[in-house]
Amino acid sequence: MLSTFTASVPRLPTERLLLREYRSEDFDAFAAHLADAESMAHLDVRDRKTAWRIFGSHAGMWLLDGAGWWAMEERDTGAVVGSVGTFYRDGSTVLEIGWNTYRASWGRGFATEAAAAALAYALDVRAEPKVHALIAPGNVSSLRVAERIGLRYEGDTDLDGRTIGSFTRYRDGRAAE
Repeated sequence: MLSTFTASVPRLPTERLLLREYRSEDFDAFAAHLADAESMAHLDVRDRKTAWRIFGSHAGMWLLDGAGWWAMEERDTGAVVGSVGTFYRDGSTVLEIGWNTYRASWGRGFATEAAAAALAYALDVRAEPKVHALIAPGNVSSLRVAERIGLRYEGDTDLDGRTIGSFTRYRDGRAAE
């Protein structure tokens, strides 16, 4: 089938990772992550059918706003070790950053490395004035990642009926006010 339609997802290399577009062969690991209760302790466990909708949504966000999610590929092995994104929630004007590392790759610093690259892209390339992450209070590992990349607590917000923290960084280098 011929098509004149094209979409582009920027590729961001880091020291150990390549942040790249989602590919269909990435889905099994993505779905397994969303189905794993330990991995999803601060979110909701999802079945495979719901995981497919989320996977497609993450990829499709690039078409809507020029922002979305990347697969985190380990450069040495080619293995996908998680995902990281800069995206807009429905109705929001503030770019959000999020990250997930698959359990087999926990404790290796991939989330911090990927989140730092995604944040730099948002602030330096997209020139976003402000970026925030929404993190559940008990999610200690994500709170550490946020701190390492310079996000600071700005206040609590509601997300799907849960009170969670909003952690912010501004393009001019300020953390939350």
